[in-house]
Amino acid sequence: MSEVKVNKISPRSGTTVTLGDSGDTFTIPSGATINNQGTATNFGATGSASWTTTVKTSDFTAVAGEGYFVNTTSGAVTVTLPSSPSAGDVVAFKDYANTFDTNPLTLNRNSEPIGGDADNKRLKTEGIAVTLIYIDSTKGWLVTDDGLQSSAEAITNTVDFLIIGGGGGGGFDRGGGGGAGGYRTSFNNETSGGGNSSETALQLSPGTQYTITVGGSGSAGVSGSKGGDGGDSSISGSGLTTITSTGGGGGGSGQDPNRQGNDGGSGGGDGFNASPAGAGGSGTVNQGFNGGAGGTPGNVIAGGGGGAAEAGFGPGTDFGGGNGVASTIDGSSTTRGGGGGGHDTTNSAPPGGTGGGGNGGRDQNSNGTNGTANTGGGGGGGRGDGTADGGAGGTGIVILRLATNDYSGTTTGSPTVTTSGSDTIIKFTGSGSYTA
Repeated sequence: MSEVKVNKISPRSGTTVTLGDSGDTFTIPSGATINNQGTATNFGATGSASWTTTVKTSDFTAVAGEGYFVNTTSGAVTVTLPSSPSAGDVVAFKDYANTFDTNPLTLNRNSEPIGGDADNKRLKTEGIAVTLIYIDSTKGWLVTDDGLQSSAEAITNTVDFLIIGGGGGGGFDRGGGGGAGGYRTSFNNETSGGGNSSETALQLSPGTQYTITVGGSGSAGVSGSKGGDGGDSSISGSGLTTITSTGGGGGGSGQDPNRQGNDGGSGGGDGFNASPAGAGGSGTVNQGFNGGAGGTPGNVIAGGGGGAAEAGFGPGTDFGGGNGVASTIDGSSTTRGGGGGGHDTTNSAPPGGTGGGGNGGRDQNSNGTNGTANTGGGGGGGRGDGTADGGAGGTGIVILRLATNDYSGTTTGSPTVTTSGSDTIIKFTGSGSYTA
């Protein structure tokens, strides 16, 4: 074996020296030390990265063997991982300004998996430093230094919601008011229906299509019938626990055998002379309230439909529908989810609850009025002597609100899209979809 002893190797021309040819192996004997006084690149197979001192503040492509300090103070940054990596390739990243929790670093996988997932990931922990080593095409890039693969989190967008079911219809002839559609929200710590607190916002995955269903209106009670129940509103999709707001319960009729108000998001009010006497239809827990009780002979009124904020009224109080709940999710305060008013023998209109509830029938043979569209309001009960129809319920609504930077612009069903500050608001008044 030949041996060459020199103190320094310098290029004959230019600034590059190449050792050997492709496929050659150079062995560093045990006990030898390599003292790097410059910048080492493409040494990923050693299991550690050589950190570059130029701080990254915008999108860039990583090189195997290098570590990067990333400053996201001015906004989120995306790093594209090396293409066609080899087993043992290493890249590393450090939160330079402790701002990853506000503006995360997105890891663009560049065709190889990250931790076995064929998805891009985000680093969102303040101050984190993470080393990734490429293993194989099955697991791809694995987190090593901090030990937790979960540090490279799945990318999701936080989306607040307001989901209201369709309102129930008012009952026929001395009928009870229709119950409001179930009312659920996650926005700004606002109250949900039934006295429930604000719910947890959705986490939607980019590229996934989510189905939006807007509940239809409950039909008006005619020819001795109760009002129809409103349709359910919901959002559903892969990886998401479906959020459903139940349609409002139909109001009972003043004619047998349909006197009892139906259960629903909020319950329908009982018709006049309901038997057995008692509360109206039941509301759904954490979505709405019960309907009001119907009167008995000598107390000729029907119960109001339950609302998102309170129960429908009945004998001994008045005959109005329960009030709805106000929300500012679409940029201004709007009340929705009012119950329909029940019938009364007086000449004053039995009022629907604030938030779209229809009024009950006022004069002899008058019909109840419809609930307001896209509020989930219940329809009013019809008054008098076998000819007065109830009002139909109002249709439901689904509203989504998210950071404008996360809005994809991909929808079906022609929702109304507006902005408020740094957020985008997507208002579905009919069924459709949103792709995150």
